Amino acid sequence: MAADLQSVTLSNGKKLEVHTHLFINNEFVPGHGPLIENINPATEEVICAVHSADESDVNAAVEAANTCFNNVWRKVAPAERGLLINKLANLMERDKEELAALDALDNGKAYTVARDIDITDSIACFRYFAGWSDKIHGKTIDTVADRWCYTRHEALGVVGAVIPWNYPIMMAAWKFAPALATGNCVVMKTSELTPLSMLKFAALAKEAGFPAGVVNIITGYGATTGNFLANHKLVSKMAFTGSTVTGRKIMESSSHSNLKKLQLELGGKSAQIVCADADLKNAAVMACGGIFNNHGQSCNAGSRIFVQSSVFDKFMDLFVKATDDIVLGDPFAEDTFQGPQISKGQFDKIMNYIKIGQEEGATLYKGGKRWGDKGYYIEPTIFINCKNNMRIMQEEIFGPVVGIATFETIDEAIALANDSTYGLAGGVYTSNVDTAIRVSNEIKAGTVWVNTFDVFDQSTPFGGYKQSGFGKELGKYALQEYTQVKVVKFQLLNTGA
Repeated sequence: MAADLQSVTLSNGKKLEVHTHLFINNEFVPGHGPLIENINPATEEVICAVHSADESDVNAAVEAANTCFNNVWRKVAPAERGLLINKLANLMERDKEELAALDALDNGKAYTVARDIDITDSIACFRYFAGWSDKIHGKTIDTVADRWCYTRHEALGVVGAVIPWNYPIMMAAWKFAPALATGNCVVMKTSELTPLSMLKFAALAKEAGFPAGVVNIITGYGATTGNFLANHKLVSKMAFTGSTVTGRKIMESSSHSNLKKLQLELGGKSAQIVCADADLKNAAVMACGGIFNNHGQSCNAGSRIFVQSSVFDKFMDLFVKATDDIVLGDPFAEDTFQGPQISKGQFDKIMNYIKIGQEEGATLYKGGKRWGDKGYYIEPTIFINCKNNMRIMQEEIFGPVVGIATFETIDEAIALANDSTYGLAGGVYTSNVDTAIRVSNEIKAGTVWVNTFDVFDQSTPFGGYKQSGFGKELGKYALQEYTQVKVVKFQLLNTGA
């Protein structure tokens, strides 16, 4: 067994070997930062200890990426980049079950969800952007008769990326895939809470044949490792998914270092509007998934639900029934939908918000307690009689907690939905197309779902308004985030020939 590999045992008895070192310049190397204990949130037990990166390790990773970009990667034909990305996707497909098991172990999400949604969609993301690799074109522009002008869409160079713990592989795919397709090299910092699947991914990138320095994966704490990366002057761009507070710090780092390009996908407090003319059974099922998917640990979670008052009672009966169908348990059990929250700190934060909701006068309708006596499990929690100025309706809880309020008119619903500092997503349930279009147009959010929620496609962009950040993930729009446009102007000379 290689020095950086440790053996771990899953709850189903299966054993896996996990990488624990940093991945720099196509090699697993020891980190010089503190060892970080990796905790299983379902058992509260230590899985293993992983190495973290100090400033010298960040420098080594960035310098490896910069050298590779200048000497190797920028000279690789676009079609060849696409072939490598597709090969990586094929290897992920081959090892899908192992990648899913690592996310379930590390994050606590249901193994079946990790396998059938997270990893499956991540593979599709790489395949989608592989197809774009040789289709990133500039334009010729007519100006005057004796001048030839054209544009080039060029790679940025070294991209720094910081990903969260809620979707370890998927958030990495959303950044790696367009970055590689457009010809950049990447240094990615995983969350210190969920590094294991991305270190497995690093091994697959090497197996796929990417040149040394194209893919670099490090872990560590945001205040140290993340800060070193965000302030590095050889990093041309930072792509970040996480809290608005940290997003502001990364903006400061950009301004203080080299004005690096930024892409920030930040917090959310998304509203789901249920109109009286909606298919209420569909609305209840979709709204339930909209908040309780991934244990409520999604930036776009529909954590505020506004129901037209005339159908409130009927909707609540259906919504509670849908919530009752949620199965909590061991992430590796086939029927589990909701596993534990990610950490003790997050568990305590959510439980405190449940207390705050009750103190503010909201009615605790269902849940609100710890589930079981081991692991960071919290029951799906429903508050009713909520006012939109309550903290549980304005602050991102990032857990299985939803606040429900009523409205009378569509104008009121739109105003309530927009009464938030965030603008990542929203949803409306209605059978009236005019209402659907009007609400979709007037909600100030980057994504609006109609009669569904929390569904994604590789070809459609995702990103926020307001304090939910800026820039787009996925789709053709994402290519713009990883390129810069150069204009070339030729003066045609009359040589007299």
